[in-house]
Amino acid sequence: MTERRALEGRRILVVEDEFMIAETLSDILEEAGATVVGPIGWADKALAFLQSADSALDGAVLDINLHGQDSYPIADALLDHEVRFVFVTGYDGRALEPAYRDHPRCEKPLQPQAIIAALSPAAE
Repeated sequence: MTERRALEGRRILVVEDEFMIAETLSDILEEAGATVVGPIGWADKALAFLQSADSALDGAVLDINLHGQDSYPIADALLDHEVRFVFVTGYDGRALEPAYRDHPRCEKPLQPQAIIAALSPAAE
């Protein structure tokens, strides 16, 4: 499978509070064949969505800081549902809480290939 369609048929949630970055992420994922869910820019709304979602997700992209709130509770909810995710952040790995340092992380500015690779079925 080519990188261009590496996420074909996968439903990916985008949780990002900066509009332009959310749009860029959505474009990257759609070009790789994914169906984008969201974007959602608030932690409480993302958690509510995950609690009420009636359809499965295949992955998620999470900004670590959402309007001053950590996205770790969202990451925990995704882990509970066994949904793979990648953090996108302007922070380096040392800024993450220790419990989350082993999860895939892509630093801003966004690197499309790294995001796609972290969410592709080959990474599972």
